Amino acid sequence: MELSATQEAIRETVREFADEEIRPVAAEADRDGAFPEQVWDGLAELDLTGLTVPEEYGGFDADRLTYAVVNEEVAAGSLAVATALSVHCLATSCLAEFGEASVREEWLPEMVDGRPVGAFALSEPDAGSNPAEMSTTARETDDGDEYVIDGKKQWITNGERAGVAVVFAKTDPDDPGSVTQFLVPTDADGLEVGKKEEKLGLRASDTTSLVFDEVRVPARYRLTEPGRGLAAAFAILTGGRIGIAAQSVGLARAALDEAVAYAGEREQFDRPIGDIQSIRHKLADMWTDVRAARALTWQAAMAQDRGEDARTAASVAKYFASEAAVDVTNEAVQIHGGYGYTTDFPVERLYRDAKVTTIYEGTSQIQKNIIARDLLGE
Repeated sequence: MELSATQEAIRETVREFADEEIRPVAAEADRDGAFPEQVWDGLAELDLTGLTVPEEYGGFDADRLTYAVVNEEVAAGSLAVATALSVHCLATSCLAEFGEASVREEWLPEMVDGRPVGAFALSEPDAGSNPAEMSTTARETDDGDEYVIDGKKQWITNGERAGVAVVFAKTDPDDPGSVTQFLVPTDADGLEVGKKEEKLGLRASDTTSLVFDEVRVPARYRLTEPGRGLAAAFAILTGGRIGIAAQSVGLARAALDEAVAYAGEREQFDRPIGDIQSIRHKLADMWTDVRAARALTWQAAMAQDRGEDARTAASVAKYFASEAAVDVTNEAVQIHGGYGYTTDFPVERLYRDAKVTTIYEGTSQIQKNIIARDLLGE
């Protein structure tokens, strides 16, 4: 599997940006729990905030493999930044795929420029892995001109920063099959942003709840037919899982790079620790995991680019790559010894960040269920 010349050029451009603009501020952003907005503006200047927007609206309109390459490189600089970007791209994907022409024209050109930031509001406090259990409702007004949304969403990336959110709600509170997708500006009356969660990792990314109290949106902001919301979400999340797999690869690669550099510099018993066989074997295992995770991710991306059903391939890639990221970052900390447990070296942040890749956009257990269903022909 090889990249085209164009994809290689994009890879090098984003890698250079990550090295020069993202990585130098990653530790401070993590420590302060503040998103580096200047980095976001830089991503917009590279057209990356329009990654999943059609060209007719000024977007990049990247194929899925290019999307994976970009996600890997951004995540190698900071997973928090990559996560914010991928969620923004989920929102623009929904708009591009399901919004009517007037809605696309109203929102996408500005979102290409990075403002407003997009959010994706699917999970709820009591409905995470099974979104059909959601309790958020959207009631159509008698005149049919608006929908009134009530409920609460949880674990919303870009929750504080977002100017618009793709929101999933039931049009019939008693029918799990009535989940529908809506576009909701975050300055709408009745919408309240909850407190920012204090998290183990991904601390520079703002994660909040969103509370809807009779929030009114125009009927044209309904993005899918009633009851088609979950099918639409799962279709979009296939690409999203490929993106998370790619981010996991980037995170693991960053940890491996740190471990290789440290193994070459740190001396014990008058020789670099990289000369010690047990360290060399750890590095070999880590590199194998990174290579295998990237191969699975690219395989899934290319399947989707060919128009194939890539749901299982995306789950395989997301499951393997996210678990590999946890393993590789763990070994990177171990190779650093006591220093790996301090904030003086970035591997402790990479280790903390890695865990979330096994949780969001479908836990490892959910991915294994999807894979098993395909194997069993269910």
